[in-house]
Amino acid sequence: MEAIDEDLVLYETDKDGVATVTLNRPERKNAWSIPMERRFFAVLDEAAADPAVRVVIVTGAGRAFCPGMDVQRLEQNSQPGQSLNLSERVPMYSRRSMPKPMIAAINGACAGIGLVQALICDVRFAARGARMTTAFTRRGLAAEYNLSYVLPRVIGLENALDLLLSGRTFDADEAKALGLVSRVVEPGDLLDEARAYARDIARNCSPRAMAVVRHQVYGDLDRDFTGALRRSYSAMEFFAGSADFREGVASFTEKREPQFEGLPAGFDPEDATKDEFLPY
Repeated sequence: MEAIDEDLVLYETDKDGVATVTLNRPERKNAWSIPMERRFFAVLDEAAADPAVRVVIVTGAGRAFCPGMDVQRLEQNSQPGQSLNLSERVPMYSRRSMPKPMIAAINGACAGIGLVQALICDVRFAARGARMTTAFTRRGLAAEYNLSYVLPRVIGLENALDLLLSGRTFDADEAKALGLVSRVVEPGDLLDEARAYARDIARNCSPRAMAVVRHQVYGDLDRDFTGALRRSYSAMEFFAGSADFREGVASFTEKREPQFEGLPAGFDPEDATKDEFLPY
């Protein structure tokens, strides 16, 4: 198997359980490449399996987040008869498989597959002035990597069609108005703000509960009201009397930070919702 270049995506963790994943091709503005993709997913696998990691931040080195696919790859794929060699793990990897919250810190240009990677994160911070675009129609392409599914669920049907059909460029403030990002901060404060948010939930929120909440929210997008309600009651039963619930109550009444255990490797949030029953 081809060796993975670890320098393409940097990975660091801190004592609070926050892992920072940095796309690291600043000389190419962090343009997406197949070797970068392999390293990116390897890093996410490592973060998912490490009980000490509770939250993951994704950002870019230098002045860009990720402006899309590397132009050399685009030129190659545009030739007749080329196979795209698609990865099944883009973009649904984190939505369906990553059990831990992911925070995007969009520090600059974010387009195409770069925008896809930002959108698969659960919460997005953006540096004021950062510019974004779906870009696909302006490259003669359709909505790629399931963006036609994800984007309308984030910003609504008409807004999604506007961005996908036009491929126009918009900035961080418009992204905030559309609901595509939740925070816009000054560029020099971006990573500090994202880390402060990540550390707060890493310190104070149950990793098991966060994993199940993510599973509920993304899974319930495809369910009706009654099906989601059944899963909700199953999750309530799952946590009733649990060590996490006891610690959550005790820390609240004792006015101290909770001491939740890390997420065990192999924890499956489906176990909390699979019974799908109603109490009446």
